[in-house]
Amino acid sequence: MQITGAIMVGADDRTGGTTFQAVDPASGDTLSPAFHEASPADVDAACALAAEAFPTFRDLAPEARAAFLESVAGEIAAIGDDLIVRAMAESGLPRARLEGERGRTMGQLKLFAAVLREGSWMDVTIDPAMPDRAPLPRPDLRRVNVPLGPVAVFGASNFPLAFSVAGGDTASALAAGCPVVVKGHPAHPGTGELVARAVRAAVAKAGLPTGVFSYLPGTTNELGGALVADPRIKAVGFTGSRGGGLALVKIASERAEPIPVYAEMSSVNPVVLFPAAAKARGAALGEAYVASLTQGAGQFCTNPGLVIALEGSDLAAFEASAAAAMGKTPAGQMLTPAIHGLYSKGVDALAAHAAVETVARGPVGEGVNQAQGAIFAASAEAFASDPVLGHEVFGSSSIVVRARDMDEVKRIIRGLEGQLTATVLFDEEDEELVAEIVPLLAERSGRVLGNGWPTGVEVSHAMVHGGPFPATSDGRTTSVGTLAIARFLRPVCYQNLPDRVLPPALRSDNPYGVARRVDGAMTQA
Repeated sequence: MQITGAIMVGADDRTGGTTFQAVDPASGDTLSPAFHEASPADVDAACALAAEAFPTFRDLAPEARAAFLESVAGEIAAIGDDLIVRAMAESGLPRARLEGERGRTMGQLKLFAAVLREGSWMDVTIDPAMPDRAPLPRPDLRRVNVPLGPVAVFGASNFPLAFSVAGGDTASALAAGCPVVVKGHPAHPGTGELVARAVRAAVAKAGLPTGVFSYLPGTTNELGGALVADPRIKAVGFTGSRGGGLALVKIASERAEPIPVYAEMSSVNPVVLFPAAAKARGAALGEAYVASLTQGAGQFCTNPGLVIALEGSDLAAFEASAAAAMGKTPAGQMLTPAIHGLYSKGVDALAAHAAVETVARGPVGEGVNQAQGAIFAASAEAFASDPVLGHEVFGSSSIVVRARDMDEVKRIIRGLEGQLTATVLFDEEDEELVAEIVPLLAERSGRVLGNGWPTGVEVSHAMVHGGPFPATSDGRTTSVGTLAIARFLRPVCYQNLPDRVLPPALRSDNPYGVARRVDGAMTQA
């Protein structure tokens, strides 16, 4: 499949006046071809097509929409090795990681196809009329979830496949029945175009309106702002920095019709190391901590950027083991020069902080844009007194907070910002303490995990990849797992309407055969 650098508005390839090129982060070399910057006119055209396509796509039967999602997965597979080779060149990520990410991208699409067929996402609820009820009759009431409308999706820098053009936001929005306009990430425009062409091919094969999907490459904040501001866009999916997410939230909230922005932004993902676990296996946990911290150069939103533990010899042994492991862990390739620059700036600021101790640094990288791992430490008092120490440094950097007692551990947790994850490392003797801490962590995070590491997010029905602000802009939602579809749906109640004008899922003969709550009881009748 050829990469042309085109702007893809529905079925049309367009060119613009300004171009940009991708950069190989491992060498600093620019990559061909040149990509055309989408303009405000392209945004307008893409949004107009999406609005035009919405009524048809919205009313598509679940089975037809499920088949379309499966077709998208098939078209991505059909790109073959060209997709992996291009993604490697644009991201610096290794082949195995990208092949796994491609599998996850296709798996998400297939999972949402299964969700569509199962039907519970519609939450069909029927309260039949009770004309003889006294003192007042009850009308016939029928409720179902319906799609919001066209959705803007922003590609993520750290997952060029699974969180980008056909990633979780796009998959869940399309599953909900919402056309999608993607603002491609400028770090991997060739990868984005290949996937976009796969989605467009599936749209054509399904005979759907071309406006179901458009792809707008570009480097400017103005492009993203124009997309969010367009009145035909009804929701936004974003994964990226806190600054970027909040800028989009501001634009969306100031529209004549404010819309939801589902932004996954920043998280340090605290890990609480309990006393018995530190004593029994502190050295092993120190090694595992570094392995998680440095995986993928730490460029995961679930990276363990904070460890909280009781000071003393057991924590010292954990830190010594982590320092030894860090000293043997090569520098990791970062995704872009800009990300590397921000990481270096953040690490240098921690190293220069008067209340922060440098525990270990990894080897200096031999190439460009490589992250030298870093572990720091601070007292609980120092950490609590400076909010900056609790901010994310995106990359393989982490702080160990040394607490004097469990009350101080609790105070630190209560003072944390919202997080995507929180982890407890414990042995059986710690469980009484763990029972006290877990509710505090649940108040601050979207996922609490035990005796593991947060890097790794299962795509499943139960998964929550979200959390209180600023982990996300809306802590009631998730961007991973089947619950993600709920972001792009809203409930509508129909009262006293005849079958022929009701949405099919609400009609008396239940043409989709889904489970429905009728007069308070679940049935498929």
